[in-house]
Amino acid sequence: MNQRRIISSTGLILAAILAVGLIILANTTLTSERLDLTQNKLFTLSQGTVNIIKSLKEPISLDFYFSRKTLVDFPQLMTYASRVRDLLSEYAALSNGKIKLTVIEPEPFSEAEDDAVANGLRGIAVNTAGDRAYLGLVGTNSTDDKETIPFFQVSRESSLEYDVTKLIYNLAHPDKRVVGVISSLPLFGAKTAEGESKPWAVIDAMKEFFEVKDLGTKVNKISGVKVLMVVHPKNLSDQTLYAIDQYVLGGGKAMIFVDPLAEHDRTKPDPEHPYTLPKMDSYMKKLFDAWGIKMLDQKVAGDANAAMRVQTRGPRGPQSVTYLPWLKLDKSNLNRKDFATSELQTINMATSGILEKEKGATVNFSPLIETSKDSMPVERDLILFQHDPNIIMDNFKAGGKKLVLAARLTGTVKTAFPDGPPPSGKDDKGETDKTAQLKKGDINAIVVADTDILADMFWTRKQSFFGVDIPQTIADNGKFVVNSLENLSGNTDLISLRSRGDYQRPFVVVEKIRRKAEEQFREREQQLQAKLKETEQKIAELQKQGTGGNVILSPEQQSEIERFRQDQITTRKELRAVQHNLQKDIEHLGSVLKFINIGLAPLLIALLAMIAGLYRQRKRV
Repeated sequence: MNQRRIISSTGLILAAILAVGLIILANTTLTSERLDLTQNKLFTLSQGTVNIIKSLKEPISLDFYFSRKTLVDFPQLMTYASRVRDLLSEYAALSNGKIKLTVIEPEPFSEAEDDAVANGLRGIAVNTAGDRAYLGLVGTNSTDDKETIPFFQVSRESSLEYDVTKLIYNLAHPDKRVVGVISSLPLFGAKTAEGESKPWAVIDAMKEFFEVKDLGTKVNKISGVKVLMVVHPKNLSDQTLYAIDQYVLGGGKAMIFVDPLAEHDRTKPDPEHPYTLPKMDSYMKKLFDAWGIKMLDQKVAGDANAAMRVQTRGPRGPQSVTYLPWLKLDKSNLNRKDFATSELQTINMATSGILEKEKGATVNFSPLIETSKDSMPVERDLILFQHDPNIIMDNFKAGGKKLVLAARLTGTVKTAFPDGPPPSGKDDKGETDKTAQLKKGDINAIVVADTDILADMFWTRKQSFFGVDIPQTIADNGKFVVNSLENLSGNTDLISLRSRGDYQRPFVVVEKIRRKAEEQFREREQQLQAKLKETEQKIAELQKQGTGGNVILSPEQQSEIERFRQDQITTRKELRAVQHNLQKDIEHLGSVLKFINIGLAPLLIALLAMIAGLYRQRKRV
């Protein structure tokens, strides 16, 4: 008996030693190994990262500044810092010696801290004594080019791999491709009566990968640019249009943004005609006609499925309503086979135009962004003059057809100037290009029927992080632009990881329940308003015929009014019932999900334990 106890005790001790040994071995040799069970493979290096690392020709040094001792009281940052360190180790292991990783702990008032500050890293205050903690990355290449990540923010965890790979890519390709911009909107900032405005966030996003040049709106020749970006081409001269025409026919790549109603066009009314609305649309009709496409005249795309919820003031105070012209488009609206949109999750657009291919045109017209079939063209004037979103929604009738909001154009097209170059105007810069005119050529362009897609308010929000305002993306508008420019300029490796981390999981079922109840509510409300109008007309007729204009109501009139009041009370009860059922359905769904997440797993474990216990008892018997 004693011998058995000794053997059992020895076995337990050996098992404990083996377990501790296995843990130590795993911590030292398997730190970069993980089993990724997330839907979008958020914690697995993408193929784009692998391609960029494998293509490195020169060594790259990565200095990871990690204030481990100072951040010990910040468990969230400590956990995230460990994830960053493990990820950087994977990069180094995959590079076959091309990436050298050094982990540095910058203690307060040390030379390492001085180096961190000199390299542009941003420290955060951790106590009242003034000590600062650092969690950033400095990368250098063989020619002493430097790229930094000032501080790894936990809020950007979904973009961690993208940020690190972008840093390595920029060091491996220090010579940035040039994007030339022709824009009637103040993308680069502008001086106004209120002060000087900052450049739009999309320009900052583009500058991370490209050299961005403002070409103005009056050019006579386009050269030295890898991709041309044309935004809101309003009132462009024929000479500028000719320069764009020849650039595209000569093999130049272009991304063009037009708009039937540019909400961020701040053009003021003409003082001589103060009651005339300023021109807020843009359209390159001459070029589009030659290319075989068109944007529907004075039409805005409306989609009941993708319409955004906005705050407005109604009779009962502030309320959330559906605004048909503002669209929140998801994966179902994006071309999953095109590099520009294949990895995107959400695109926000506002008062977007509708693109169509002309009948008989030979150009290849490939939609990139589309509405659902529950959509229709909306009159632009209705959007301009009607400020009640409910009235705009009341005029909606689904057309059962998808509307194209952005498309890729490829194939052979003819020049828009068959009679030769246009004469130079007095406002043009220089003479018209005198080189031999191209009569036709192969086009490679992306056309977007919206300019508000570029505006900050539709895809960024500012978030305070230790007292510093950090822009946070709420949609993939900027990624769509950079993806498209990179694809047009020939690079696609970064596209696969720019939008891969989707940490937001919208409540799709809840949204469907809400939309269905809202449709019932609106339909019943319209019936009530129609009944109110009809009853008022009947009362007016009775007053005119029965009493000759006398204000004293007859018994028939009083009966009619009383009947309407009863109908009104009944209808209001039905409206409240619809809202109550909506909330009830959502609460029921929430209860089911809570039971599955909280109660079902323990119940299953308990059930399995009971079954195992019964099985053992029967086996002993």
